[in-house]
Amino acid sequence: MHARMPNPASVLPDAMEPIQGLIKAAHNAGVAQSTMDLVHLRASQVNGCSACVVSGALSAKKAGETDERLFSVAAWREAPYFTDAERAALALAEAATRLSDRADPVPDEIWDEAARHYDESQLAGLVLWIATTNLFNRVNATTHQIAGAAW
Repeated sequence: MHARMPNPASVLPDAMEPIQGLIKAAHNAGVAQSTMDLVHLRASQVNGCSACVVSGALSAKKAGETDERLFSVAAWREAPYFTDAERAALALAEAATRLSDRADPVPDEIWDEAARHYDESQLAGLVLWIATTNLFNRVNATTHQIAGAAW
């Protein structure tokens, strides 16, 4: 497989600054970097975005994430390596990524569990990061961005 085109954010450079601003805002909301990494990886797995799965796993590993957690994030419900707060963030990421899977895409029980662990600013950061990850995934999948290739 080859990329259909360069990453659209590099083709339209005016897009890069607002995307970077969104990333910065989401990451400054007070959620642990490891949780943000896991959320990014899980949403990217759900969407089948190889570029984000590879880059997300490598970035998390570089930041100190363990192999056990990275290898088992796809099975986070059954794996013993995640905190209740991380599980709530992962459930939120899956629900917000799989919008068409149910009539109420993010049911109250998923939202309420996340709200037990994160304050409003942190929830805002998580929601924006999940949405941004989905943006990356959709751009990369549509344009066949290659895993491991820099843009």
